[in-house]
This record gives sequence, structure tokens and C-alpha cells, in this order.
Amino acid sequence: MKTHAQSLPRLSLPRLATPAAALLLGAGVLAALAASPAAAQDWPARPISLVVPFPPGGTTDVLARALGEKLSARLGQPVVVESKPGAGATIGADYVARAKPDGYTLLVGAVHHTIAPSVYPRLSYDFQKDFAPLTTIAMVPNVLVVNAERNPAKSVQELVTQLKAEPARATYGSNGNGTAQHMIGTEFQAQTGAALTHVPYKGSGPLTTDLLGGQILMSFDTITPVLPHIRTGKLRALAISTRERSAALPDVPTLAEAGLKDFNIGTWFGVLAPAGTPEPVLAKLSTEMVAVIQSPEFGKTMAEIGAQPVGNSREEMTKQISDETAKFSALVKAANIRIE
Repeated sequence: MKTHAQSLPRLSLPRLATPAAALLLGAGVLAALAASPAAAQDWPARPISLVVPFPPGGTTDVLARALGEKLSARLGQPVVVESKPGAGATIGADYVARAKPDGYTLLVGAVHHTIAPSVYPRLSYDFQKDFAPLTTIAMVPNVLVVNAERNPAKSVQELVTQLKAEPARATYGSNGNGTAQHMIGTEFQAQTGAALTHVPYKGSGPLTTDLLGGQILMSFDTITPVLPHIRTGKLRALAISTRERSAALPDVPTLAEAGLKDFNIGTWFGVLAPAGTPEPVLAKLSTEMVAVIQSPEFGKTMAEIGAQPVGNSREEMTKQISDETAKFSALVKAANIRIE
């Protein structure tokens, strides 16, 4: 009777011709084992790239530049913001997912990336497996705005009445298919019964330009790019999309206060590295970023643009991504949204 051990295949190991050869082999193994920690210890030795998956000028770009400037001072290396927009922020994500996992190419991700898996059936990456979360930079509320010079609506109720009376004009812009703005528009439509036409853009810059020019009726963009235009009176804010009002616009009610039950969709922005990045590099990146984000100076900058700094742990951000992915999967399924 054969035992389990006897039934195992025999391994044929190469014989080493001389003691010197054995010594060289051992040295090679030790060098390989030590390479990763040594590389991590020397990190960063060159510039770091923060990939923004939207055009310049939007909230993601503003946050990336604010973080990059302070992070560069702490790490002693330039932090360069690189824009790779398109396809609801998935082009930039794909680029970083394929990058060498060495800590020099990072993604400035957002809530949009937790929506994309449910909207795009053939993504080339898995957001929960192909990235290592580092920290959330900030939470930013979205705001329902209209062109103040072209639209008389001064409340959500007045706007809904207008949308139903003039369905041909009922257009709203977003930063692309499968973004938070798209989800807010979908939920707004479901709760109000207004038939809206979704107009996707590559980012906040072109979206805001068309809103100011009257090409679209309204938008649910993050507060950062529209706040200056609200303050100058060119845009009128009708409601905030999150559960609580924004400190930057304290007199503007939430959509829930305006009668849309339990409405609570906002936008978070965070930084992620490609999966497989050495643990010491991930730990250092996270520690340094959190220190920047939680500093009073960074908090002041965030307040000026209507953002709330976060600076959570890697574990907390990982859970945040998992929870949001499940939440939007249910919303997308209920609305039957699919982008081929």
C-alpha cells in the first residue's frame, strides 16, 4: 500500500558542479529577496505622477494639484499631475492599472470608479483587485445648478414644474456616463417623474462652459467648479445632493429637504496605487498623504473650494470602495443603465 508521501512525484533538482556555483546561486537568491525592500527604502528617487482621469480645471484636477504641491515638499521629489480623461474616468484608471507597481504612477480616483463596473460591461481592470487604496482626499457635495440669466426657477419645485411643462428643454450635463452626476440625474428623474435627457461630457470644464452658454438646462456637478459662478450670480444653486447642507452654501437646501426622499449622493476623491506596489511604499505614501490632508493649511484650502478633507486609513478607504460599489450596483440595476 502506497502512502500519500510515496505517491508524490519526485523532484529532480539541478546538481551544482562546484561549491563556487552553489555560493553564486545563494547570493543571487539573497539579492533577489533583498531587492524589493531596498528599492522601497530608496523611494522616491524620481518624480511621482498623479493621474487625473478628467480634463484640467475640474474638481479632481484641483484636489490633485493641492495635494501634489504639499506632498512634493514632504517627499523631496516633484509630484506631477497628468490628465488622461475619457470614458467616465475609466481611461485614466486603465492606464494606472497597467503601470509598473513601483509607487511612481498613482490614480486620483473618485466615486465614479465604483459606479463604472455596473455600467461598463467590459472594463479592462477590476477596481477592487487591481488597485491598492491609499487614502480619501476629500468629500465634495454635488449641487443642482441652473443658468441664472436664462432660467427663472428659484427652487427645485419650480424647476420640476418647468421640466414637465417643457420636456424638450429638460437636459442635464454630467462628467460622463457612469459618473456620480449621472447617478444623481437618474435618481432625480425617478423621484420627480421629470423626463430628463442626459448629456455626458469629458469633464467639468466643457460642462460648465455649455451650462453658462445655455446649451444645457442644468447640471449636478460637484460644488468646486461651479462655486465661483454661483458667487458671481451667473449660476443659481437650487439644492445640495448630500444628506447635509454645504458650509460653502449654507442657505441652499438639500434635495431631501426639497422633497426627494432620503436623497444622499456625493462625490469622494482619493488616491490609489497599482496592486502589487511594495508594502513599505504604500505605507509611506499613505502616511505622508494623510499628514498633508489633515493639516490646518490643507483644510483651509478645501474649505475655500467647498470640499471636506478626509485623510482616512487604507483599510477605511478599501471598505468605502466596497460599500459604494454595492450601493451603485443596486441603483444601476434598478434604473437599467448599461453603456456598451
